Amino acid sequence: MTASPETVPDTMIAIEITEPGGPEALKPAARPVPQPGPGEVLVRVSAAGVNRPDVLQRMGNYAPPPGASDIPGLEIAGTVVAAGPGATKFAAGDVITGLVPGGGYAEYATVHESNAMPVPAGVSVTEAAGIPETYFTVCSTLFDRGGLRPAESMLVHGGTSGIGTTAIQLGKAFGATVFTTAGSDEKCQACRDLGADVAINYRTEDFVEVIAEATGGRGVNVILDMVGGDYVPRNYKAAAEDGRIVQIAFLRGFKPQTDLNLLMRKRLTHTGATLRPRSVEFKADIANKIYDRVWPLFAAGTMKVVMDSTYPLTEAASAHARLDEDHIGKIVLETGL
Repeated sequence: MTASPETVPDTMIAIEITEPGGPEALKPAARPVPQPGPGEVLVRVSAAGVNRPDVLQRMGNYAPPPGASDIPGLEIAGTVVAAGPGATKFAAGDVITGLVPGGGYAEYATVHESNAMPVPAGVSVTEAAGIPETYFTVCSTLFDRGGLRPAESMLVHGGTSGIGTTAIQLGKAFGATVFTTAGSDEKCQACRDLGADVAINYRTEDFVEVIAEATGGRGVNVILDMVGGDYVPRNYKAAAEDGRIVQIAFLRGFKPQTDLNLLMRKRLTHTGATLRPRSVEFKADIANKIYDRVWPLFAAGTMKVVMDSTYPLTEAASAHARLDEDHIGKIVLETGL
């Protein structure tokens, strides 16, 4: 561990999952400050993003990958205070944001330097904590696995979620026609304000019918779906020939009943991905692409982090409760450091 211009304490406040269950299972506790390993930096965390995978972990349904911290939290932003062996990308005092496999809900966390980036120009450190998980996920699924190209069309479900607000902006920035679904007229307007061409209130409209009418029956080229369940056969109907459907979650069930004849007739590709267990090297490749292609959009003001609310770190339970309510954008924990 290299010398640091500030004193790093031995212990910190972190959020533990006391037992699988609801938001009340999240409790502040004293934990040892982690030590950075090879290629890692130690970050004094200013803010940490709250995401659906954190909820699944809290409920006992998404265990950390081997070697990862049992503390929840997949994205952080803060100040580098120390570096492990071989870590040379950042110096003490640099303000960065990064993707971590766990450990984000804490006053200090380690991150591999290749999975971290400087906080982009024009973005606050609190907003920056809401970037990594959603942008890494959307970039790797919408563009790499989904193969979205300029002038194609896309559908993202849950347009006001962190994933949704990110996908809408990135799709528009790279030349796609964007369709999205949301659960109220207010949320649909928020999606349009972000650039969505068509926002569909799934409580009052059938997205399959709306897309068919808007595209002259052609359908959309790429669908980013976190719903699963009964949305799977409807996605097949909404997809264009040679369409690509990327599954990143299954809020409505992971055992759908669907017509595979439609998949075959349309020559659809239905794929899926999860980011957390992927290697440091895989995530580093995504980080490089994001830094090259997306960071300039933040600097230009054409991309933003849509924020719903912030909570003190010690009120992580309230932040999780908020995630289950109607919200628009990212929910972030702040440490006060």
